[in-house]
Amino acid sequence: MKAVVLAAGRGTRLRPLTDDKPKAMVEVDGKPILTYCLETLRTLGATEFIIVVGYKKEKIIKYYGDEYAGVPITFSHQREPKGLAHALLTARPHIDGDFMLMLGDNIFRANLSDVVRRQNEARADAAFLIEEVPYEDASRYGVCETNDFGEIERVIEKPDEPPSNLVMTGFYTLSPAIFPACELIQPSNRGEYEISEAIDLLIRSGRTIDAIRLQGWRKDIGYPEDRDEVEQRLQAASVQSDEFSSTVH
Repeated sequence: MKAVVLAAGRGTRLRPLTDDKPKAMVEVDGKPILTYCLETLRTLGATEFIIVVGYKKEKIIKYYGDEYAGVPITFSHQREPKGLAHALLTARPHIDGDFMLMLGDNIFRANLSDVVRRQNEARADAAFLIEEVPYEDASRYGVCETNDFGEIERVIEKPDEPPSNLVMTGFYTLSPAIFPACELIQPSNRGEYEISEAIDLLIRSGRTIDAIRLQGWRKDIGYPEDRDEVEQRLQAASVQSDEFSSTVH
């Protein structure tokens, strides 16, 4: 399965860390965020990376070249920052089947393989990872509205009054049906084409959509303090791993 990574963002909220580099190239514990994305997708069986670039794209292209850890890379250029669905459409010429999609500002230590497995087993048109967040934070995300059976009936992008605290994270598996949906949606009030709106259109058209609850953790690196928090988590996990290894041996 191919993997698309959206890495065109400028990262204005991460300044001054992004004064001279794109958001995806901000380092966390010595490695760019994008490297964590590629490492994770490779473990999930990615056969090719399609990296969507934009702001200071030359930094990413020069750093990674045409492959990462033996997996070929194709670059796609989003010429204007018009949202995630717009960015995804730039990768369309390179997709010929189901694929993984990851936002290039997210670091995961979670059950992403469950999402891939569901896509393969159910032949769903989309599957994605969801998590519960504090209600006061839900308006920052694509929020899922569920019925009495816990099934997702609607996805609303950054609502002022969230109907739930169940939100989409930055990892999806999708079929090519997502591309017509991305073309049909209208810009949000932010003037962007939102991936959550495209998925909501698939839901309302009767497509098979599965949502899997997050187990573990993930963090989107939006502010410098987010970067610091993830560094602490990764370093703590590394110390625990070293302690366990020394105990075993």
